[in-house]
Amino acid sequence: MTGALNLAELEALARARLPVMAWDYFASGADDERCVRRNCEAFAALPLHYRVMVDVARRDLATTVLGSRVAMPVLVAPTAFHKLAHRDGEVASVRAAGDAGTVFVLSTLSNTPVEDVCAAATGPVWFQLYIYKDRAATAALVHRVEAAGSRALVVTVDAPLLGRRERDVRNHFALPSDLEIANLHAAGYARLPPVAGDSGLAAYVAELLDPALGWDAIAWLRSITTLPILVKGIVRGDDAARAIAAGAAGVVVSNHGGRQLDAAPATIDVLARVVAAVDGRGEVLVDGGVRRGSDVVKALALGARAVLVGRPVLWGLAAAGREGVAEALAMLRRELDLAMALCGCTDVAAITADLVRGA
Repeated sequence: MTGALNLAELEALARARLPVMAWDYFASGADDERCVRRNCEAFAALPLHYRVMVDVARRDLATTVLGSRVAMPVLVAPTAFHKLAHRDGEVASVRAAGDAGTVFVLSTLSNTPVEDVCAAATGPVWFQLYIYKDRAATAALVHRVEAAGSRALVVTVDAPLLGRRERDVRNHFALPSDLEIANLHAAGYARLPPVAGDSGLAAYVAELLDPALGWDAIAWLRSITTLPILVKGIVRGDDAARAIAAGAAGVVVSNHGGRQLDAAPATIDVLARVVAAVDGRGEVLVDGGVRRGSDVVKALALGARAVLVGRPVLWGLAAAGREGVAEALAMLRRELDLAMALCGCTDVAAITADLVRGA
């Protein structure tokens, strides 16, 4: 145990332990980083209209996502390059997610092969997918992650190019020589190119990912896999409706943690609009700015099935490996349990819209 009382203290521990390039990569956002702050500030500004005189002696935090039962409505978001935070990388993180009884979403840009991550998992693993210009390589990756035991694809659609992350540009971001994008080794896409005066990741995305992606890509994915597909990077109701019409099982309301378009809205501010557009035809998840258990209550009250957390997991990983990730998730669970009790909710079904809209 690190002794941290909350995620902010865990963040401070991680910052003290990480090299500048790694810290800046994990922490940074696009341009002036206003969207990173906006995500958190929007959650903080939303009050909860709690109920009183409700018997909350017993509380149940469990729910289901895409048919999988999880111990709490907090999932681990896909984030790249976990071995920059700790030598055990994604294996430590997936084991901690299993300890917490929740879903781990593995990034395409993982430092650990999907087979090793799924083998270490005791809970559901989903795979976050970038669609490459090389569709054959993308299809091979989809077949590989399905064979490894992944239970869903989470397709990121808000990165036709990489947002300009000035800290990474200043640091000439690159992976250490002993780290690679493990799941793309066979395709020859495992290394970030060295680029003078820019981020190696930005150059990688510009060279290899498909900026011409259209909604027909979802139909193409459905034709090559039986896995349910979530579309991640949605901030508009009309785009959410298009995703469902294209055959997605749901959407993730996300602005990439403020790392793509700095002028993007806070995810919690657009969540209700997306939920209304989906209208029960799929599941709606949300990420971006969740830092307290009460934030989870707010998201569920606005119609999310669950939230995903990214940076807090990396903070825990940097601070104490698997134990640190478990500690981060335990903090959120403890705070969620208390917030539910104080709001008069005995289970997640009792977290309804009146808690944020009043009655």
